[in-house]
Amino acid sequence: MKKTLNKVINGDCLEVLGDSNLFLDNSIDLIITSPPYANKREKSYGGPRAEDYVDWFLPISSQLKRVLKDDGSFILNIKEHPEKGERQTYVIELILALRKNGWYWVEEYCWYKKNSFPGKWNNRFRDSWERCLHFTKNKSFNMYQDEVMVPIGDWAERRFKSMSESDFIRTTSHNNSNLGRRVANWLDRKYVYPHNVIVFENEHYIEPTNVVELATECSNKNHSAAFPLELPTWFIKLFTKEGDLVLDPFLGSGTTAIASILLHRNYIGIEKQKEYFNEALKNISEIKRIQKNITLRTNKTSKRV
Repeated sequence: MKKTLNKVINGDCLEVLGDSNLFLDNSIDLIITSPPYANKREKSYGGPRAEDYVDWFLPISSQLKRVLKDDGSFILNIKEHPEKGERQTYVIELILALRKNGWYWVEEYCWYKKNSFPGKWNNRFRDSWERCLHFTKNKSFNMYQDEVMVPIGDWAERRFKSMSESDFIRTTSHNNSNLGRRVANWLDRKYVYPHNVIVFENEHYIEPTNVVELATECSNKNHSAAFPLELPTWFIKLFTKEGDLVLDPFLGSGTTAIASILLHRNYIGIEKQKEYFNEALKNISEIKRIQKNITLRTNKTSKRV
């Protein structure tokens, strides 16, 4: 693994992953990637057709399963597009095929793209979310939920200024929904898990959620489908710890590698297209240069003090 650790490899991911000298069994802590969608990016990645997508991806998934640790996770960012007036079904078919091949489909995170491309069509509104599918090899896996906690929000300070006796008792909705809340549970909490603020019978409380709200990538003009740095960052925090190894077999311009570097994780990236491979190397080199300069300035400041 020393040949591939913290490296970007230019090549087809199926061929590269199939080299057992480069990738050992059970060696990767987290796989996170966004492969080309069906009938998209045809010039750069061959653009597998929707009807061929499952057959194209399954051999890749078998190699991913081989290299992933037993307690690791695989995050697949993918979304089918509409065609001829209806949604394609290849993502649903792929999920079922992966389950049949031994993957556990643990969760589906919704990436809500706050600045998605505006528009309205005759039979649908704008597409403002994408799937981030979570697969594992076992039902027991590493997950560090506290690492993705967020500030509780200004609403809590206003709400907790005046507490009544009922706030210290768990109450249940009167509409037979079995929804309940105990306001006092949130007292003195500065951070909570990603959440929505829910209004429940004129009261506010928070509901942990699997919706990840992030803007789409706007700064990277050299890749046709780059996802934002915050997306791999969030999942790397959730499923790995410092020193763990993260793999992106469709690295693109290097976003997953950059997130790994900033979070002190090791990384391996695979990128088929030479243009994007070179872009990834440039972006990774730049973030390392910035980190080095920050370290030098910090050391100089410490010596003066």
